[in-house]
Amino acid sequence: QVQLVESGGGLVQAGGSLRLSCAASGRTFSSYAMGWFRQAPGKEREFVAAISRSGIMTYYANSVKGRFTISRDNAKNTVYLQINSLKPEDTAIYSCAAGRGGSGSSYLRSRDEYDYWGQGTQVTVSS
Repeated sequence: QVQLVESGGGLVQAGGSLRLSCAASGRTFSSYAMGWFRQAPGKEREFVAAISRSGIMTYYANSVKGRFTISRDNAKNTVYLQINSLKPEDTAIYSCAAGRGGSGSSYLRSRDEYDYWGQGTQVTVSS
């Protein structure tokens, strides 16, 4: 089992940047594909970004492509989400997730493919 704890959220002005972190417990972090999702008030949770076990393969939602960067450090059991050029519509609770499925070089894009979830960190962007 994996426990995930996010950090790094906060209140930021439009155009600003944040770096979210997700620390995972356990010794098998590198065996999980990782992803970030977000949920805005009154909306469903949506996919943001995903990364393969090795970190070589990444995938982004169109709405964040070019502004967000997902990365991971398997030695530190941590996955990151660098968020640049923030917009008010990026306001949401951001959660990381870990999935056991897929091949070693693949990423997971659907929330149903993920097995473990963190509690989330709030990102609020003011205009």
